[in-house]
Amino acid sequence: MNKPQNFFIAQVGKTHGLQGDLKLHIHTDFPEQFKVGYIFKTSSGSLEILRINLDRGIVAFKGYEGIDYAKKLTNTKIYATLEETKERCELKDGEHFWFDIEGCKISEDGKILGEISEMQRLADVNYMFIKTDKKLIDAGFATTFLIPYIDRYLVKTDVEAKTIFTKDAIEILEAS
Repeated sequence: MNKPQNFFIAQVGKTHGLQGDLKLHIHTDFPEQFKVGYIFKTSSGSLEILRINLDRGIVAFKGYEGIDYAKKLTNTKIYATLEETKERCELKDGEHFWFDIEGCKISEDGKILGEISEMQRLADVNYMFIKTDKKLIDAGFATTFLIPYIDRYLVKTDVEAKTIFTKDAIEILEAS
C-alpha cells in the first residue's frame, strides 16, 4: 500500500497579539483549504484550526490559545495529503494540480520531447521542468529544459493519458 504523500502548503510565523493568533505564510494556490475545524498534519503534530483570517494571514489553533502556547508553533510547517488536497481544493476548468501534471510526457507534432520531472514557479510564472527524451539527447539536445505553463505553448493537457500537447516547445529545446 502506498504511503500517503504530503505536500507542504503553509508555514506558521510569529505570534500576533495576545490571544494565540499566529501569522500564516501560505505556500499553495488554494487558500480555501484553510477553514475552522480542519485538521492538518504538521511538523508539530496534528493541529486543528480554531480561527482563521485569510485576508490578514492570521491563524489560531485549538489548544494553543494564548501567546505563550502559540509561540511554541512558530516555524511549524503545515502539510496536506493528496486526498485532502483533492477534497478541499476546487479546480476551475483547465486547471490541474501540479502532482497530476508531473510525470506527463510532452508531445509536439507527434514527437515526444520529454517528461515533466517537476513543476516550478519562477516569479509569477509556472514552468514545466522537462527531462528530455533519450532519442533527442542522443541527437545532441540538452538533457533538460523549461517550458512556461502558459497558453502560448500549451495545446491540450490530458492528465488521464499523462500527456501534454505543446506548440513551439521544440524551439525552446533547440535554444537550450
